[in-house]
Amino acid sequence: MKVSIFDVAKKAGLSVVTVSRVLNHSTSVRQKNREKVLQAMKELDYHPNASARSLASGRTGIIGLTLATLHDSVLDAVVQEINDRLAENGYFLALSISQGDEESFRRSMFQEDRVDGVILLSPANSDVYVMELKKRKIPFVILDSQQQNLSVSMIVVNNFKGGYDATKHLIDLGHSNIAHISGPRSFLSSREREKGYLYAHEEAGIKPFGVVEGGFDIPSGYRIASGWIESGKLPTAVFAADDFIALGVMDAFKNAGIQVPGDVSVIGFDDQIYASEFRPYLTTVRQPFEKIGRQGVDILLKLIKDPSRRNVSMEFDPELIIRETTGAPRST
Repeated sequence: MKVSIFDVAKKAGLSVVTVSRVLNHSTSVRQKNREKVLQAMKELDYHPNASARSLASGRTGIIGLTLATLHDSVLDAVVQEINDRLAENGYFLALSISQGDEESFRRSMFQEDRVDGVILLSPANSDVYVMELKKRKIPFVILDSQQQNLSVSMIVVNNFKGGYDATKHLIDLGHSNIAHISGPRSFLSSREREKGYLYAHEEAGIKPFGVVEGGFDIPSGYRIASGWIESGKLPTAVFAADDFIALGVMDAFKNAGIQVPGDVSVIGFDDQIYASEFRPYLTTVRQPFEKIGRQGVDILLKLIKDPSRRNVSMEFDPELIIRETTGAPRST
């Protein structure tokens, strides 16, 4: 026999009106009563009719999330945190893989009132989405924004501090010939990490070995490190703008018989899952993905409940994770 809202109300010891308010995410329900309803729903395995609830509340119960790639364990962790947090609040998550162009938007789920809100995760170009979402009055939040001075709700990572901390760690170990392989300079995160690298050198009174632009991928790290090997001019340490670049660098060094960290220290950025699975384990800068996902959902749900709320901007610090690929330079 199908479980009804009346069964849930009886199980929770509350009125049908209270159960209905919980299902429609009303803010007028006491937290204690909300928990009773959710527990009763769980025990009875009750699943409300989504279409009926949508008609009654004017909402779909769906949050859209757009990102550029699925081949990134850090973004995967953020998406997992977002999904879990939304599920706790009775929402479903719908993914859209997009490059942020107008055609992608036209094909996306964000048309025709299909979602109650949107999360933009690390968009390279958010202008198209921001303009359209504002025009359609769809609540949204940007996580890991790659543009500055946007009058929207967003969460950013202090990439300058991450770049500084990575470089300072190498300087404190005694390195004075530190190379940096940046990400594409079209990304704000790349530019900020490079600024942190340069500032650490300026603070220490050390001349940088040099900056080379990479591509947030293993091949670019391998190619650039191979160039250093062929030239016979190696840095004693490398700060790579992401872990994939760092893995490419380490692969090139391994094939040339160059030891990490014995001959050259290497540090990455992001703390991808591979950073602690390939040996030697990679020293890196960890993105606070749990905080990003959790706070992003909290901001968006508040915007959905009250669209007149002011925009919120939050910044989180990354964390230096010291493992096996960094050490003091060999004395000559």
